[in-house]
Amino acid sequence: MEEKKKPEQRRRGRDGVVQCPHLFFTALALALVVADPFRLGPLAGVDYRPVRHELAPYAEVMGSWPRDEESRLRRGRLEFVGEVFGPESIEFDGEGRGPYAGLADGRVVRWMGEETRWETFAVMSPDWSEEVCANGVNSTTRKQHDKEEFCGRPLGLRFHRESGELYVADAYHGLMVVGRSGGVATSLATEAGGSPIRFANDLDIHRNGSVFFTDTSMRYSRKDHLNILLEGEGTGRLLRYDTDTGAVHVVLKGLVFPNGVQISEDQQFLLFSETTNCRIMKYWLEGPRTGELEVFAHLPGFPDNVRSNGKGQFWVAIDCCRTPAQELFATRPWLRAAFLKIPMTLTTLTRRAATRMHTVLALLDGEGDVVEVLEDRGREVMKLVSEVREVGRKLWIGTVAHNHIATVPYPLD
Repeated sequence: MEEKKKPEQRRRGRDGVVQCPHLFFTALALALVVADPFRLGPLAGVDYRPVRHELAPYAEVMGSWPRDEESRLRRGRLEFVGEVFGPESIEFDGEGRGPYAGLADGRVVRWMGEETRWETFAVMSPDWSEEVCANGVNSTTRKQHDKEEFCGRPLGLRFHRESGELYVADAYHGLMVVGRSGGVATSLATEAGGSPIRFANDLDIHRNGSVFFTDTSMRYSRKDHLNILLEGEGTGRLLRYDTDTGAVHVVLKGLVFPNGVQISEDQQFLLFSETTNCRIMKYWLEGPRTGELEVFAHLPGFPDNVRSNGKGQFWVAIDCCRTPAQELFATRPWLRAAFLKIPMTLTTLTRRAATRMHTVLALLDGEGDVVEVLEDRGREVMKLVSEVREVGRKLWIGTVAHNHIATVPYPLD
């Protein structure tokens, strides 16, 4: 009897594998993806630490967000094409000259009119050289990444209205200042709270002279900014530089990709964007709620800089739009980790999880309510916008990744 049972048992075990080979190979493939032993995933070699982060419900935000059905940003035009490289922030001085723009090659340039056109107003490094840093349209590509720390990468720009000095948030060199005549920028702050400033991003100046600025991450520099988004990591800070003492104070920490900064006209509060969380935050500077932090507005996409229009309203540059998959990944870091170990390029994976991004410009009132929405749904004119400035019946629109400045007549008729 025993001799008869053994072949039967062997046959049953063998048949189990033969009958369900797809289950076996699926399980094997899944195990290989999760473990990624051959380091084929797009983040192989990166100390990737995904975390759970806050995100307002997709249906709630997208269901109430007004849309620009006419896609009116198509009326805009691209200017200075191939003359400015990644003009992330745009500024005008107290005498109305400009625009000034911070470029990917480490310069701040100033528009001098049709005859002279652009001139170099400032450089971020005393060692800046045209041979190393001035790479034209390649400045906004990966070819520049290894040079950014040496050449500088000016992001947020603000003029001090009384002194005429230009304050700069340089991604690698921290908080900088440039005199009225331009030249080499002077370093003001490279560390805060005993830690280096790894990714200075944007700034604004209080009427008392204090400079508030964001340090986007304590883990990653600008060239690895996509890792900050993919991790959902919250090591960003809001900092304050005291112009009287030179001290740098940590105002807020544990922020999730803090980005654009704008102080209200009455100086009562400060707004800053949290790009990963698709929202604008409000920090009270004065009054009975001083020191309190609250959500100002939930957005349909990823915000960059915030700028006042001087009328108690705020323009926000947004890369739109969020997807339900993003909400799923935000609350399940383990799923993000497994997804990003699939042996495909990062571009391919993100396209599968995200929608095709397009430009949205949103004008918000002092309570965070939407006043105006402008879109370019077909990406016909604008994409990857970083800032909106309303100056002289025109919107000036910057971009961190392309080689032009976009303009739109405003108000639109």
